[in-house]
Formats: sequence, C-alpha cells, structure tokens
Amino acid sequence: MRELSHSVLPSLPMASPIVLVLASGRGERFLASGGKGSKLQALLAGQPVIAHTLAAVRASGLPFHVEAAGHPGMGDSIAAGVRATAQAGGWLVLPADLPLVRPESLRAVAAALQRASIVLPMHEGTRGHPVGFGAEHGPALMALTGAQGAAAIVRAAQPLALELPDEGIVTDIDTVEDLARAERLFQRRRRRQGEEGS
Repeated sequence: MRELSHSVLPSLPMASPIVLVLASGRGERFLASGGKGSKLQALLAGQPVIAHTLAAVRASGLPFHVEAAGHPGMGDSIAAGVRATAQAGGWLVLPADLPLVRPESLRAVAAALQRASIVLPMHEGTRGHPVGFGAEHGPALMALTGAQGAAAIVRAAQPLALELPDEGIVTDIDTVEDLARAERLFQRRRRRQGEEGS
C-alpha cells in the first residue's frame, strides 16, 4: 500500500481503546480468485474497500491506528500496531477488509471492554470483528508473531460474546465473490436508508 502506518488520536482520554486497523495483508486469496492488485484498493460502490472501512472508523469517534507496513503475518501486524499505541486503554483489532462495518458496532465493542477484558462481536452466531482487548493484554499482543493473530490469547481467556445486528462485522473481502456480495449488501443498505429517510 502507498500509505504508511499512522495514528489518529483525537483529544480523548488515553484510557480510551484504540481501533487498530490492519492494512498490511497481501490478499493472496483475492488474487487467486481473479482479483487485480490489492483487495483493499478494489472498488466497492466507487470507493476503495479500505476507504469504506476507515470512514466507519472515523465516524465512530474512536482514536485509531492504521498498521499498513508490510508484515509476515497477522500476528506480526497486531504486535506492531499495539507497540505503536502502547499507551492505549485497549485495542479493537479490525482487519481493513471489512468495508460494511458500522460505526455503532465499533462503539459497542469499545463500551463492552468496560465489563470484559476480551470482547468477541457476533452476528447471528458467527464471530466477527473488531475483537476487543483490554490493556492488560498489551504485553501478550506485542509478543505475537505469525499468521494466527491473537486466537491463542482469546482461547486462554473468558471472552464476552457480544451479539450485534450488523452483518458488516462478518462481511470481509477475501475473494472477488466476497466483493460482489459486499456490493449487493451495500446497495441493499443504501436502498433501506433511502426508504427510511423518505
């Protein structure tokens, strides 16, 4: 990606959790499915996938950090992002390929971290993102490496399962087919919002 890793930390209490946007994946499954270039730059409703994700993050009002430097695996990417924001009161780990995630879902996970050290958002029984981690998990997150991400940390804890009415938390873009499905969901959501506003 052209953009470098960067943080946007508004004037909020530093105890606030930070949304950690993981944007350094290679997108090999997307290419293998017939996609061209980076899946995060693929167009969804005329805008790059990552632009939709970042718009939701900004609309949430939460501080955020985009980890876009090249890393061997998701674990390495999470570790780098947590090291760059070590002062945070927690982290919401959000892969950048979830363009339909809603700002209110991010806020709901952040709020739930006040009563649990790990929060797993769910939609109709399916685990989604962002996964929330309290500050006490910082050292373990910083030590991550490899492709598995933070799964071992979650398994070792007693996470709070948080059911959310947002299909965007489980709509990631791994293949060209996923992108087409996200386009249909986006247009359906837009029509619904138009009907509610009329």
